[in-house]
Amino acid sequence: MIPDTISPSLLKLVEDELEVNESILWSETPKPRFFTPGSTATFGFAVVWTLFSMFWIAGASGFEIPRFNRGEDLFPLFGVPFLLIGFAMLSAPLWAYRNAFKTVYVLTDRRAITFIGGWRMTIRSFLPRELTVVYRKQAADGSGDVIFNAKRWKDSEGTSHSEEVGFLGIADVKRVEQQLKSMVDSHRRRANPRTE
Repeated sequence: MIPDTISPSLLKLVEDELEVNESILWSETPKPRFFTPGSTATFGFAVVWTLFSMFWIAGASGFEIPRFNRGEDLFPLFGVPFLLIGFAMLSAPLWAYRNAFKTVYVLTDRRAITFIGGWRMTIRSFLPRELTVVYRKQAADGSGDVIFNAKRWKDSEGTSHSEEVGFLGIADVKRVEQQLKSMVDSHRRRANPRTE
């Protein structure tokens, strides 16, 4: 039930994470996309940042190509690190696309597991009791996101932020939502058997 598109190292991680007699109901890698919500926001900010950095460098050099034979001709070079940071942020969509190949979502008969790749692998398990609110965001083609958790925090200024957690960018989102809800319902029925 594990997709054949995942790498052998990722497959080993999934197999090592499973408990004894735990069976996989569904698993999938996300659809690779350049512009995810996170990468789009970073890219938009990077466009403004990079253009400002370029304008600052040009202005600091008097809108001329410096000859670097005087000390003040070196002043525009202070903008180069900011320009490089801008170029790095402009590459956010490429990293989002690349990280999709290092990510896999797994639904077992006991829990939902996300393996999120990047610089480091982040593995998170969600037990049925943690899956109290499950909903989907669906596109016209049936793909989308199954959301089952949210990460909330406040920054140093006290502004609240949240991030939705779930199976993001998957193909048949409605079917996966139904499978997830069925697994949760099955566990709830076993935990609270009805007496008639």
